[in-house]
Amino acid sequence: MTLFASIARPLAWPLFMAAFRVRLIGRENIPKSGGAILAGNHVSYMDPVLLWEFAPRPTHFMAKSELFRGFPGWVLNNAYAFPVVRGSADRTAIATATKLLEDGELVGIFPEGTRSSDGSPGEAHGGVSFIAMRAGVPVIPVAFIGTDKVLPRGQKFIHPARVTIKFGAPIDPATFTEGSRKERMEALTATIMKRIAEELEAARRL
Repeated sequence: MTLFASIARPLAWPLFMAAFRVRLIGRENIPKSGGAILAGNHVSYMDPVLLWEFAPRPTHFMAKSELFRGFPGWVLNNAYAFPVVRGSADRTAIATATKLLEDGELVGIFPEGTRSSDGSPGEAHGGVSFIAMRAGVPVIPVAFIGTDKVLPRGQKFIHPARVTIKFGAPIDPATFTEGSRKERMEALTATIMKRIAEELEAARRL
């Protein structure tokens, strides 16, 4: 753990809990050891911040390469982030994520690649399935509710709002054995997005 993370995470926990009244559900579904992907719906720039803070283990995540400059870049580098070139099949980012997972780390991925306008899961890219199958690690579906109220689109300031983060049961890529590699990846991607939608619906009913 970096010095920045070892200081920032404990300090941020009570602040985030007070400001956003965070409700955490299903953290026990995240393995205590070994690599795993945390795959969530994406509605706000606060999603990776809160995932980084409230996952029970340090979580690495991708961030667009343009952010890795100056002070923001220093923070990201010390908060376990690594750059990805959006809009392309960034082989370096894929290799980095795979290596982290093989080394037993958690990696947060938003399969849609961009924020949803209405909070519901949209069309997903196949990268999450490719990485999961390549690294041989489970995928934990994650539902974020309320983060769009904390930091709405087009706004720069954070607002107090109730946030729920629900972690679902793991999805094992090894169980997808039918068809070609492409078909297996497509089936895994569809299952991940279906499970995220189910976790969202379940969290709304609680």
